[in-house]
Amino acid sequence: MSAITLFRMENARKMSKMKSSGISLISLSDVIEMGVKNPQPQHLPNKDDTYIICYTSGTTGTPKGVIITHRNILANISGWAYMIDKLEPEILDNKTLMISYLPLSHMMEQVSHWTAIMYGARIGYFSGSIQRLTDDIKALRPTAFPVVPRLLNRLYGAIQSKVQNGNFLVRMIYNIAYAKKLDLLKQGITTKESFWDKLVFNRIQEQLGGQVEIMATGSAPISEEVLQTCRIALGATIVEAYGQTECTAMATITWPGDWTGGHCGGVAPCCNIKLADVPELNYFAKDGKGEIMVRGPSVTKGYYKDPEKTAELFDEHGFVHTGDVGELLPNGTIRIIDRKKHIFKLAQGEYVAPEKIENVYIRSPVLQQVYVDGNSLERWLIAIVVPEPKVLEQWNEEHGVKGRSLKEICADKKAQEYVLSQLHQIGKENKLNSIEQVKRVYLEVEPFTVENDLLTPTLKAKRPQLRKKYKEIMNRIYDENRDS
Repeated sequence: MSAITLFRMENARKMSKMKSSGISLISLSDVIEMGVKNPQPQHLPNKDDTYIICYTSGTTGTPKGVIITHRNILANISGWAYMIDKLEPEILDNKTLMISYLPLSHMMEQVSHWTAIMYGARIGYFSGSIQRLTDDIKALRPTAFPVVPRLLNRLYGAIQSKVQNGNFLVRMIYNIAYAKKLDLLKQGITTKESFWDKLVFNRIQEQLGGQVEIMATGSAPISEEVLQTCRIALGATIVEAYGQTECTAMATITWPGDWTGGHCGGVAPCCNIKLADVPELNYFAKDGKGEIMVRGPSVTKGYYKDPEKTAELFDEHGFVHTGDVGELLPNGTIRIIDRKKHIFKLAQGEYVAPEKIENVYIRSPVLQQVYVDGNSLERWLIAIVVPEPKVLEQWNEEHGVKGRSLKEICADKKAQEYVLSQLHQIGKENKLNSIEQVKRVYLEVEPFTVENDLLTPTLKAKRPQLRKKYKEIMNRIYDENRDS
């Protein structure tokens, strides 16, 4: 290192030792002046030059460096722009204010930034702490909000908890308001100005600043019920997209006029999609089910310095293996139904998809986070549950026990049975079969976080790390319940 550029020269005094080491301290204004006095010819990138090497999230193992070219990023941004102009042409402009809280190392945030900049929108950055995100949102009052499903699931859980714990009048008014706004939604009307918004939903909207007009969600599946509730309660256009780093973020997206959920939209304008047979899981393209394969200008040319993994990534026609199993619905949309790499077989020979189960259980107000896993030598599943403290503490008081810490409550077998019963209830409501329903739970006091390496920066579970952390606990649970 030969020089350091300082934004504020008053910091130079604190760094005086640098000078004695032969390192120059230069002000930003001096750097700008040097550039003005020494103009350089422009070297514009070619479309196939590398724009960025973006690493995968590491949910299935070691992150891989995905080479994203200028062609890739421009194709994806153009796809978003085409859909926005078709969806609501005036929803993004120079009055738009987008909040940024996801890391720029994630392609969803990269695409969100460039799309906002292309429309002349403003971008506000959060303070750096997820714990303070709600306060940041209320202060900024964004109109555009890229959102991960976990946040929408939490909002849905809070709404359901409030309604269920309310009296008969509260529940009745909410149900009427919900039905009235659902009628509007089915007519293609998204609003915050109805009588029912002023009576019921405006307090929910204020939790996100009260100004949100458009949200884009991706990175993990979201249920139809959660998506519909958030559209109604927030009075905002919410589009769902599906993709991967290898596809520069987006491969499918909610099409204009589609207010339904339970799918991740139709094929995006920047790529082509086909389904491939997965015979070992009994999925066949002729039945409209198979591995989602993506090809087009938004698809990467490979992994950085990893020719072996790059060769595995593509089929003979240049389509990327996503590893996700999808179903083509009659209206042309795609539903994610399984994940090849996360599916495993139990001792009785039945395959289970833990993420599908987690996406059902996460809707329960009793928990904050859940990780479902099993052992191919065993016949049933276990859930590691991070409970919602207020719910467990309320349960504790109702059972006449006072003065216990959350850790002590979590160790109580009756508390574990209560949480398990709540999971079974919501699982039954969402048609999980008996094999998919977990048979035991372990209550974990400490949440899964980015800091403890159990979540990616976009709040997705790191399954290899979770499996390693809870391996001994799960083995003990199996041993203690060998006859179950």
